[in-house]
This record gives sequence, C-alpha cells and structure tokens, in this order.
Amino acid sequence: MAAEMTTNVRERSRPMTAEEKKVIMASSAGTIFEWYDFYLYGALAAIIGAQFFTAFPENTRNVFALLAFAAGFIVRPFGALVFGMLGDMVGRKYTFLMTIVIMGVSTFLVGVLPNYESWGTAAPVILILLRMAQGLALGGEYGGAAIYVAEHAPANQRGYFTAFIQTTATLGLLLSLIVILSVQGYVNANYPDVPLMKDGVAVLMADGKPTMVKAFNAWGWRVPFIGSIFLLAISLYIRLQMNESPAFKKMKEEGRTSKAPLSEAFGNWKNGKIALIALLGLVAGQAVVWYTGQFYALFFMQNVIKVDSFTANVMVAWSLILGTGGFLVFGALSDRIGRKPIILTGCLLGALTFLPVFNLLTKTANPALYAAHQTPVTVTAAPLDCSFQFNPTGTVKFTSSCDIAKAQLARTSVNYETIENPAATVASVKIGEVSIPSYDASKLSGDELKKAKAAFDGALNSALKAAGYPLVPADNVTVAKAQNFVDIFTGQKLTIVAILTYLVILVTMVYGPIAAMLVEMFPTRIRYSGLSLPYHIGNGWFGGLMPATAFAISAQTGNIYSGLWYAIVIAVMTVVIGTLFVPGGTHKKDIFAGDSAR
Repeated sequence: MAAEMTTNVRERSRPMTAEEKKVIMASSAGTIFEWYDFYLYGALAAIIGAQFFTAFPENTRNVFALLAFAAGFIVRPFGALVFGMLGDMVGRKYTFLMTIVIMGVSTFLVGVLPNYESWGTAAPVILILLRMAQGLALGGEYGGAAIYVAEHAPANQRGYFTAFIQTTATLGLLLSLIVILSVQGYVNANYPDVPLMKDGVAVLMADGKPTMVKAFNAWGWRVPFIGSIFLLAISLYIRLQMNESPAFKKMKEEGRTSKAPLSEAFGNWKNGKIALIALLGLVAGQAVVWYTGQFYALFFMQNVIKVDSFTANVMVAWSLILGTGGFLVFGALSDRIGRKPIILTGCLLGALTFLPVFNLLTKTANPALYAAHQTPVTVTAAPLDCSFQFNPTGTVKFTSSCDIAKAQLARTSVNYETIENPAATVASVKIGEVSIPSYDASKLSGDELKKAKAAFDGALNSALKAAGYPLVPADNVTVAKAQNFVDIFTGQKLTIVAILTYLVILVTMVYGPIAAMLVEMFPTRIRYSGLSLPYHIGNGWFGGLMPATAFAISAQTGNIYSGLWYAIVIAVMTVVIGTLFVPGGTHKKDIFAGDSAR
C-alpha cells in the first residue's frame, strides 16, 4: 500500500481529489489567519511607534517601530529550526497547532499591552518579545505548509497548487487592512478625539489648546489585535480537522526519517551548497522585492510622503485585490516554462524600476511635496558636527547644530544635500536663496535654548513654506485622500492604485513560484529543514529588515529614495548568482526520486 501511494503521488497528473483539496484549503486558511496576526503590526507600525516609543525623537521612533516589526522576522530562522525538528519528530499536524496558538496568544497580548506612558520602558521591551514570539511561530509555519501541499500536488501542477500557499501571506495582509479600515472608520466616526498625553499631562499646542489625536490612534488600534482571539478559535478548529501528512506517516512507518536533519541538511557541503545557492540566488532577491512592494510602499506613503493612514491602507488594499491573482498565474506559468526565469525576471524588473516607480508615487500622491523637492536645499556643516541619528540604546543626545538641522528636515520629508565645510562653526540650512543658521543645543540652556529653537524652527518653516513644502496637512489640498473604501475613482487615486498594483505584480512574480522551486531543490528526507532555513533567513533577515534599513539610509543621506538602493543591490546580486548557479528545469523533476528506504 505504501509503495502504491508513492507511485500515485509521483506520477499522477489528474486534478486533486475533494479530500485533498479540503486538506490543502484547511492548511491555507489557517496560514492566512497566522499571517493576519503577524501583519497587523506592520500595517499599524506608525501608530504603534507613537504609542510605545514616545521617549525617542520622531525619526528614531519610526526606525524603532519598523525594527520592532522586523524583530519578528529576525527570529524566524530560529523558529524554522525549532519547529522543523518538532515537525520531523511529532508530525506536521501538531506542529501547526503549536504555531497557531503561539501566534494567536501573542497577537492578543499586543492588543492589551499598556503603552509607554503607562509602563515606561517595560512596554516596548515586552512588545518586542511578543513580536519575537510571533516570528518563532511563523518560522515553523511556512516550510511545513509548502511541503505539505507540494507533496500532495499533481506532478505537473506543483507551481499552481503551492501558489495557493503563497497567496496566504498577501491575503493575510489584505484581511488585516480590511479589518483595520473597518474598525478605524467606525471608531473615528463614533468616538471623540483624545488629548495627547506625556508624563500624565496633556501636550499643548502653540495657542494653549491640547493636542488632539483620533480615537483610533489613541486606543482603537487595539481592537483588531484583541479581536484576533476569535480567529485563533477558528484556526484551531480548522487545524484539528487536518490529517497527518501521508508522506510523513509513510517515512515514519518505514523508519526512514532523518535522525539529525539539521546536520544532514547543512553539515556537509553537498547539501549545504544547495541551501546557500537557494538563499543568495533566489530567496534574498525575492524577499526584498516582496517587502518593498508591500510593506515599504505602505510605510513610504504614510510616513514619508504624508498620505494619511486610512487612504494609504485603502490604496494598498485595492492593489492587493487586483494583483493577488498573479500568484496563481505565475505559479501555473512556472509549471510550463520553469520557476527560475520568472523569479529572476521579477528581481530584475524590481531593480530597474523601483526608483522611478517610487518617484512617480510621490509625484502622484503628494504633488505639492514633489514640486517642493525641485527647490535645492543644502546643509553646510563641519564634518564632525554631523552624526548618524539612529540611537538603539536611547542614551545618545543629538544636540549638535548639524544634527538638529537634519532632524528637522527629515521630519518634513525634505530632500537635501550635505556640504562639508571644516571652517563652519554652526551648521546652516540653505533653501533656495535663503540661509538659516542652526544652533548647538549643548551650549545653551533654559530660556536661551527655547529662544534659539523657536527662532530656528520659525525661520526654517517659513522658508520651507515659501518653497512650497506642505507643512500643515489641512493646507495640502493636493495630497491623495480617500473618504471611504470605494473612493478611488479619480485620476489621481486610480494612478496610485495602478502604481501599487504594479509593485504587487512584481511580488507575485518572485513569490508565486518560490515554494515549488525550493521543494524541488531538496530531497524529501531533509526537505523541511533544508527549505525552511534559507527561506526564513532570506525573508526574515534580508526582507524583514528592508523597511527599517531603507528608512534609516534615507534619513541619513537626506534623500527619501536612497533607501531603495538596499533592495536594488540585493535584487541584482540575486539575478547574477541565480543566473550562474541556480539549476533550471526543476519543474520537471521527480521530487520523490531517491526516497526509497536506505
């Protein structure tokens, strides 16, 4: 019976049975919910940053918010190792149950975690720990799901069937955006704005009135996290209905399971070389294209080109609705022409077009900001007066005149160049023909510091406003704004959706065929471990760190687009290594060859 089952799985090209489809759909549904939990944070990173990292300057706060998001990705390879071994020892089904419970409980706890104002530094520390728990769970999820589907799929349709697993990441993001938009619209429409508090006291505006924030930004953002407990219950029910993988049961019955899958997969050059090629020649480029096209695009719209979060979420949600079918299209196409050419073409297109596409996104979504960028802005300072304004410990104070000038420019998304002048005693900002001296906060205190700050901020904002920079959202009538989810039918908003959909199509090119490709590169005996580690290193480290790295680079260089070079360089590296070393024709491979008992 066992031999007969293997032959059927290897050779058949018929459609899958109803029972097989039920198993795969159950696996996909649970994975969608798991991605939903994971991506809630990414979609709300800016709001969460304001809740948990208020002790830091705005630029550093944004980087921290993205790094907390990336923390979940950093630990994914460790989750792949831990749950990969558990999956080999106790089975796929019970591993799936463990990962969904960890993910669901961690997400719920984020929703009830007090913010920095209530708990101080303990709040962001616990937040990052919960993100890491989510990352560990997700690290054990993907490899098992991809293998589970691939080993059930018809031999000539592996790309198409595993593409359903590939859609779960994007569908999870889409689900999170729809929930966020729904809750945000309801809460802001039915509950009053809330005063912004710091150290227990309301933050006042220049006119003495309290600074107000939307109810969703103050507390409503917690609702999608808390509500995920219901998705956990649904996911647990679905997972409990799943049967154990026939391939795993067969290997266990025949005593062919690996006793040391990690050392067998990575402890010798023959198998280790495959993992290294898979990482550098496929997954690294796929990862940066994936995260640039979805998460950095969302963050860029919200935090760099100043599109309000509701509108940005609506635009991205529509692009996902329009582009998600590409996963199945390119998965099926890879069954015909191969996985490698599609993945590498997607990486190449990303490398060639990211800069002009994001430039066009700024021009379309915020024309006033784009026009203002045509005015030259420079910061002239002594070389030692400027520092890299990323402070992971929170102990460094950026008080030099150069740092103060750059921080203020970065907050308003100004493109500027730095001119080094060893003779400069105080940094100065030149906007067009207007020159504004900065101030050294370390040499001033009390009223002198307040006066210097007020004078510099006032002169700088006046010059930026004269140059066309939209400093006040209410005055920026050209920025894209959606009133509701279907308010996209204007030339400006349809163009934004088209731009974002193009980025999603690139995502589907690189991500649609990747699961089948990785399954085909590793033998069944070590497939779980062999596949999972390079996948999660690539997506967890190369991809997950992309938004935070790109933002930090842009803040440092003074150009809102320069962070994209991180993704471009890695994508080009993948194209070169993949072209030279990744095998072609894997879509014709018998993935069960060599699996006979030893």
